[in-house]
Amino acid sequence: MNPEDPLAGLNPLREPMMIGWWPPAPGWWALLLLVLLVVAFVIVVLRRRYRRNAYRREALRQLQNLHQDYQSGGDASRYLASVNALLKSVALQAYPRADVASRFGATWLQIINRDLPEGQRLGAEFNDAVYRKTPENLDITRILPAARYWICHHKVTP
Repeated sequence: MNPEDPLAGLNPLREPMMIGWWPPAPGWWALLLLVLLVVAFVIVVLRRRYRRNAYRREALRQLQNLHQDYQSGGDASRYLASVNALLKSVALQAYPRADVASRFGATWLQIINRDLPEGQRLGAEFNDAVYRKTPENLDITRILPAARYWICHHKVTP
């Protein structure tokens, strides 16, 4: 030891202990709580949406069954009447009963066509064919995609 160096007699510096990751700081707890609340909210919203659209999924299943029945040798007039009835029942789920229940003919087609794109809109021949034994001047292959699109994309009135 050198008497001229007063620092030579000091003990070496001790390093502090490493800071552990547990328990987290209060800010991390708040962030975790916020994330859990957001996830719970998203789950609730998606669940409500799934339940609210159950009638659409059921209608699409019924539409597919109607189309399969028609393809296996079914009657075209029965197919058209059944598709029309299915669309009407879907509309009764989506819109107020007073706005839909008594609609037929051109006013019923307006309800369907307002949510269909220009190329898929149903014409007056669909309305006429629904009530005839033998549909005339109607391309039946257009009915399934139009009905499927309308069931999936119609706007629901709250």
